[in-house]
Amino acid sequence: MPLSHTIALIEKMPEFEKSTVHIKDPERVEQVICDLIKGGAPKLQIITDFDMTLSKFAVNGKRCPTCHNIIDNCKLVTEECCKKLIQLKDTYYPIEIDPHLTIEEKYPFMVEWYFKSHTLLVEQRLQKDKLPEVVRESDVSLREGYEQFFDRLLQHGVPVFIFSAGLGDVLEEIIRQAGVYHNNVKVVSNFMDFDENGVIRGFKGELIHVYNKHDGALRNTEYFRQLKDNCNIILMGDSLGDLNMADGVPNVENILKIGFLNDKVEERLEKYMDSYDIVLVKDESLEVPNSILQRIL
Repeated sequence: MPLSHTIALIEKMPEFEKSTVHIKDPERVEQVICDLIKGGAPKLQIITDFDMTLSKFAVNGKRCPTCHNIIDNCKLVTEECCKKLIQLKDTYYPIEIDPHLTIEEKYPFMVEWYFKSHTLLVEQRLQKDKLPEVVRESDVSLREGYEQFFDRLLQHGVPVFIFSAGLGDVLEEIIRQAGVYHNNVKVVSNFMDFDENGVIRGFKGELIHVYNKHDGALRNTEYFRQLKDNCNIILMGDSLGDLNMADGVPNVENILKIGFLNDKVEERLEKYMDSYDIVLVKDESLEVPNSILQRIL
C-alpha cells in the first residue's frame, strides 16, 4: 500500500498490513473510516451476507459447507437426492463465479438452480426438528473472530442485518448454536414453510438468490426506514451481487464495502477491487472488520 500522509489511520492498523488485504484507493478508505469513527455507534449499522462471508470458505484447504450444502450433505436426504443436489451445484456454481459472464447473463441460471434444489428439498419432506442435529454434525464454521464481532455490535446496540441467499432456518440454527443470535440481529433469507407436523411443504415469500439482492433490499425498506438515523453502513459480502444489499437504505451518508474473495482469485481480483473498498483474499478471519469496529465503537 502506498505510504501517504492521508492514510495515517490505516498505517497504524497492523491488520491492514496482511498480504490478504487489497485496497484500490487507500485515501478513500481512510476518509470513510474516519467518517464512521465520527458518527460512532448511534449512526452505524451492519449489512452482511452470510455464506462464505460470516462463515468460512475453507479450513485447511477443505471447502466448508454453505447453508444449502449442509442439507445436501446430510442424512435427511436420500442418496439419490444428494447426488442430484451435488450435480446441480457442479453445474451452476461455475456459472455463479464465471468472471466472463455478466450478472444479467447469470441471473436466469441462478433462478433455475434455486428452483430445482428447493423442489428437491420439498420432495424429501425435510423435518424442522431435525435441523439442530444436522447443523451440529456439519463442518460449517464461522470466521475467526466472530464472537468478538457479534458481541461488540450487541454491546454498542448496532443493528446487524444478515441478508442471505441461503436457507434461513439453517442459518438461524448456525448462529444460535454459535451463541451469537443476539436481539440486534435480523435475518432475511429463504425460509422453509413447514406444515403443522413440522414437515416442509414449500418456501415462504420471494426467492432470494445471489444476484437479486437489490429487489430483496427494496422489500425491506420498512426495516431500514426504522433505522433512518443509522446512515453509516459497513457492508460485507463475497459476491458482486452482495453490493446491492444496502439498496433499501433511504439515507446513506457513508458506506464501507468489504469483500471476501474466496475463489477464482486471479480472474476476479481486479473486478472486486473496482467494486469493494477493501478486498480480503482467502482470509478466513474477521480481523479487518473487527479492527475497524474497534476504532468506531
